[in-house]
Amino acid sequence: MKKILRMTPGPTEVTERVRQAMANPLMNPDLEAQFFDFYQETQKLLMELYDTKGEVLILNGEGILGLEAACASFIEPGDQVLCIDNGIFGHGFIDFVKLYGGEPIVFEGPYDEPIDVDALEAFLKEHKNIKLATLVHCETPAGLVNPVDQICSLLREKGILSVVDSVSALGGEPLHMDAWHMDVVLGATQKCLSAPPGLTLVAMSSEAKEVLRKRRTPVKSFYLNLGIFDDYYEKKWFPYSQPVSDIYALHEALWVILEEGDALERHKVLGEAVREALQKGGLSLYAKKGHANTVSTVCLPQGISYEVLKEEMLSTHGILIGGAFDYLGNQVFRLGHMGENAREEKLYKTLKALDQSLKTLGVQIHGNLAGFFVEAMEGHKE
Repeated sequence: MKKILRMTPGPTEVTERVRQAMANPLMNPDLEAQFFDFYQETQKLLMELYDTKGEVLILNGEGILGLEAACASFIEPGDQVLCIDNGIFGHGFIDFVKLYGGEPIVFEGPYDEPIDVDALEAFLKEHKNIKLATLVHCETPAGLVNPVDQICSLLREKGILSVVDSVSALGGEPLHMDAWHMDVVLGATQKCLSAPPGLTLVAMSSEAKEVLRKRRTPVKSFYLNLGIFDDYYEKKWFPYSQPVSDIYALHEALWVILEEGDALERHKVLGEAVREALQKGGLSLYAKKGHANTVSTVCLPQGISYEVLKEEMLSTHGILIGGAFDYLGNQVFRLGHMGENAREEKLYKTLKALDQSLKTLGVQIHGNLAGFFVEAMEGHKE
């Protein structure tokens, strides 16, 4: 198979350490006490990453599982649910809310800017009966981050439970779950953690667990019920068979991050350098502000389609870049700089190939993208 450098916003490359971890001999997760200890140890590593004292569940399914499970577990028929919508994934929560009988109350912000917290606070003064709110930490299609620290603290003040999609931010953007008063924080393995796709991570505050325990009606799902893991360790019983090899991989990937010690700073420095290089070269970022450190969303130059640019990058340079969907389809391309893709040598190679590809396609670049990236990195090192 031809070697491809995949610089998309997930799934990201995994290290050889993680690949080898997946090859460890299988345990029987239902019968061997050792696996319950291993699962709990992996949870403790996740608690360190989330900066929380609360339990973090590991669910067998891709990140969208967490979004739906949170809605299924916490929404009851007739509940008013605030959907904070400034992007594709923020808007997508509306469908989940309706699916589980909630009444969506939508606060919409511009799709190319972070949420205005003052405007949100004013909106909440007019809506007094909201039970929980859904929001997105990193809107991956737009390449922007929302101020979840301010938003979740505001929601806690109002007695509103927060459900945060941090799938594309966890491990690449600052996150302090307890200090920021976050209630349900959803992650996944295939983004900044650089483990294989297939696991969802769900951290819950004590306040969230209390709301779940006090439901008036049963959760209308078994697999999506976050309450079925209660006391799993004491009972030595999982509600369904666990994906042992995937959890091996996650455990090792977490150690890779924690041993490094400065993964967030690496993402910040590289993200800033990529954005500086792109803009110096005359390209435009989609987001006006609040740019993510994990992904850059770039407006396609006039007359160039994503498919043409992708094919040139892939066939000539062996590098795969991301596109977008929904309203951003064929309007932008995306460079992922998250997890193991957030490495200086990979981003230099990607920007060099992007520079050459755009010039081949007749796009005028002011200078050299890779050169601008090197200059930006040298500035950070001084």
